Amino acid sequence: MNGIKIFYKSIFIILLFLSSKAFSDTLNKIEIIGNDRISDETIKLFISVDIKDEINEVILNKIVKDLYYTSFFKDISVKFDNQILSINVLENPIIENISYKGIKNNRILELIKDGTTIKQRSSYNENIIKNDKLKIENILKTLGYYNSTLNIIIEQSKNNLVSITYDIDLGKKSKIKKITFIGNKIFKDKKLRRIITSSEYKFWKFISGRKFLNQNSVFLDERLLKNFYKNNGYYNVKINSSFAKLIDVNNFELIFNIDAGSKIYFGELDLKLPIDFDETNFSSIKKLFKQIKGKPYSINKIDDILDEIDSVTTLEQYKFIKANVIETINQNSINLQFIIEEDEKFYIDRINILGNTITTENVIRNQLMLDEGDPYSEILVNKSINNIKSLNFFKTVTSNIIDNEENKTKSIDIMVEEKPTGEIYASAGAGTSGSSFGFGIKENNFLGAGVGLDTNFEVSADSFKGKFLISNPNFNNTDKSLFVSIEATENDNYETFGYKTKKTGTSIGTNFEYLNDFYIGINNSNFYEVIETNNTASAQQQAQEGNYWDSFMNISMDYDKRNQKFQTSDGFKSFYSLQLPLISDTNTIKNYYNYSHYFDIFEKNFSSISIYLQSANSLNNKDIKLSERITIPSHRLRGFEAGRVGPKDGDDFVGGNYAYSINFASNIPQIFEESQNVDFLIFADAADIWGVDYNSSIKGDGVRSSIGFGLDWMSPIGPMNFTLAHPVTKKNGDITETFRFNLGTTF
Repeated sequence: MNGIKIFYKSIFIILLFLSSKAFSDTLNKIEIIGNDRISDETIKLFISVDIKDEINEVILNKIVKDLYYTSFFKDISVKFDNQILSINVLENPIIENISYKGIKNNRILELIKDGTTIKQRSSYNENIIKNDKLKIENILKTLGYYNSTLNIIIEQSKNNLVSITYDIDLGKKSKIKKITFIGNKIFKDKKLRRIITSSEYKFWKFISGRKFLNQNSVFLDERLLKNFYKNNGYYNVKINSSFAKLIDVNNFELIFNIDAGSKIYFGELDLKLPIDFDETNFSSIKKLFKQIKGKPYSINKIDDILDEIDSVTTLEQYKFIKANVIETINQNSINLQFIIEEDEKFYIDRINILGNTITTENVIRNQLMLDEGDPYSEILVNKSINNIKSLNFFKTVTSNIIDNEENKTKSIDIMVEEKPTGEIYASAGAGTSGSSFGFGIKENNFLGAGVGLDTNFEVSADSFKGKFLISNPNFNNTDKSLFVSIEATENDNYETFGYKTKKTGTSIGTNFEYLNDFYIGINNSNFYEVIETNNTASAQQQAQEGNYWDSFMNISMDYDKRNQKFQTSDGFKSFYSLQLPLISDTNTIKNYYNYSHYFDIFEKNFSSISIYLQSANSLNNKDIKLSERITIPSHRLRGFEAGRVGPKDGDDFVGGNYAYSINFASNIPQIFEESQNVDFLIFADAADIWGVDYNSSIKGDGVRSSIGFGLDWMSPIGPMNFTLAHPVTKKNGDITETFRFNLGTTF
């Protein structure tokens, strides 16, 4: 029996061999039939076979696939007989014209044209048309048109030509009626809404585009939420899903499903170096390890460590190093081991910038930490990509590294996708201190040169402020910003201080990072000012009525170590500014200092302590102008009316030459814990203002203090703040204010 099986198997193998030989032969001739536009030679290039090649069924199938892949042909058949390869093709029509109906917005039209494959004078292909239809529908959804309809009309004409018409009905933009956060989200909806870019639709929001449902904005919101949670210690946060739920025909509920996980703290941090490295060169990194150990996990702290490693790479002997991080979670702590290794020595051959249709290449290259000919460093490449992303000019930024082992070089391709960088904004506010309205237009990348333009104004019952600002964040490739502004202000202080002032002028200056997180600003301001007084002003005040021309040199120093600039929960910010007179009747020198420290006392708590100091004096013992006198800002002394404490000249509060305040604030999350739109906070303020140079007999100094509580409510019409304060200490003449509220909204 086994012998019979072996016999039949042998017969089968022999037949199979003979069969394969029967369908394999040498190619002697190629015949092409049915082609009109596409030449014989072009088709021969597509099929990649030559005379004398062996042809079999596998080769024939590949020829058919290769020809279909070109999209030039509607139908293809091949035959190989008597050493002749016959290829019979039916060409696809040529697209003579592409038109678009229903779209008047040029920006939307350009996005559709750039995002589709089919172009005029290309071959018509039904599959590509179907794919392009899906692409257009997705483009419209990213722009907020979820209810759009698209019909594609194909018109045949002579000479195998077709015309394509995209008939598009955009419909109305889909609005975000409600934003909801669900899951183990830790923080209240009110706080999370301030993190994301999307906002709920309100009928008065006629300018803001953030109220429309936009896929790209939702993706950005996810990233912003993740960064916020990770900066507050929630290392394992997951945005499980973000989706839009249809409420009615054109309104959606945007839902974010969040799992914050448990809070994670920095545990053991270790730096592993090659044995021949000098550890003293890495001492700053180890010092930073000690500072952050035991603190909540923060991606900004990780960036600080990487910045320190980056600074080491500037030393010649460490040009070719790379850093890897090993993370180990141990209950509620994360242990990090940073492994520094010598990398293979490569140099950068070329850096190619691709996709920048608006932004000039120079603007992008200014963000690079390395250049052609430099040693290749993975650390610096990653930081360069992050720098480009931080410009906020591009929708996406990606990179591709191409190795050339032969000459030990690498080429870097950086691909960017442009996005709109301009905005129009409007705002309004109302409260116990009055009402205001503001409007502005802003462009962050003017003419693709990375230059910012901002023009805005704000009007209230007793003031007007207008400003036009031009800023270049990297002037002449110096890593220093340069700005020029034209400003106009008018303050009607007749009722409170007995005078009115109008100021018009310009400023020019620079700002730069001198040390890590330490910024220095220098600018020159020149203003023409008119001061008017009323009949309630004292004789000394009326003596200051007139016109003034002042020129000042302003110097500022800003040391910012906050874990994040918005919704700060840890770190500190120290700011000092000095105003020096260059040309001035009064030669007034002003000093300003503010220090704020942020911390948490318990879970979900955000607390802060701040100190404010200010002085204004004349260098030549003259009386400083009425407009130069100091008043305590209203948010630094709650429980008292703004500007109505301190020295008085008759019935007018005239401010002082010196002022200070100490402030404490802390939220209590256990109160209104179930309310997602309300925060309860307690505060304590203490302040003093004193000194009247033009009349030393006017007093008014003494500590004013208050305690109280407040409610921050994200109401349907905008954020509202209610404050109930109890003045603990006050002086004669001070006007108290037990209750205060403010409402703000945007359009």
